[in-house]
Amino acid sequence: MAMPMDYDSMREDESSERASSVDDYKVTCMRFIEDISKDYLAWVDYYKLPPDEDKKRRDRIASVIVRTNEWIAKVAQTIKGIDVVMNDGIQKMAESTAGQPFQIGVFVNKQSGYTMSKPGLIDVNIKAVGREGRKTKIIEHYKGQQFRLESTTKVFIDETNIPQQAFDMMDVHLILDATAAQQRDLISFTISVAEMENGYEFDKRGVSTIIHIV
Repeated sequence: MAMPMDYDSMREDESSERASSVDDYKVTCMRFIEDISKDYLAWVDYYKLPPDEDKKRRDRIASVIVRTNEWIAKVAQTIKGIDVVMNDGIQKMAESTAGQPFQIGVFVNKQSGYTMSKPGLIDVNIKAVGREGRKTKIIEHYKGQQFRLESTTKVFIDETNIPQQAFDMMDVHLILDATAAQQRDLISFTISVAEMENGYEFDKRGVSTIIHIV
């Protein structure tokens, strides 16, 4: 049983190419979000968690389904935009399924998860605190790939000032360059943070954020 974790293959395949209209594709993708959520809920079953943690993860998955499908229905304007929202939702479901054993938050304009911003240089604030005195550090999302980033326009996160050290209390600001963005563009990104012990990764989690350019 392989968990569909970090769905980075990006569903820009035959289904989006075959979509006869944006509205039809919205319906298809909203159904897909509901369908794939069953796989993640099956993993929550498999983990056999304590009742409180079990409920927390199920509630988060349920919330992701609702918010993602709201954004597909009301915010996304194009096939590409629908893909960005859908893939963001899949990432968030994976993160909800895995749980969050240490404190970590990613904020855009003091909002998290589902956010809004004007075009330009966007401040991304990452906060984290480890357990039992462990430090936290920003790490690569995948080997050779610092962040997961998908958008309807050309954007990038400035990697020149990513701190290499670990923090007792992380409070880092990175810049997402969305100067080429226009109103209604959508940007989804995932930042990964590790809890460190004796210089090694003890645990790690990713946090995905979507931005609606307004």
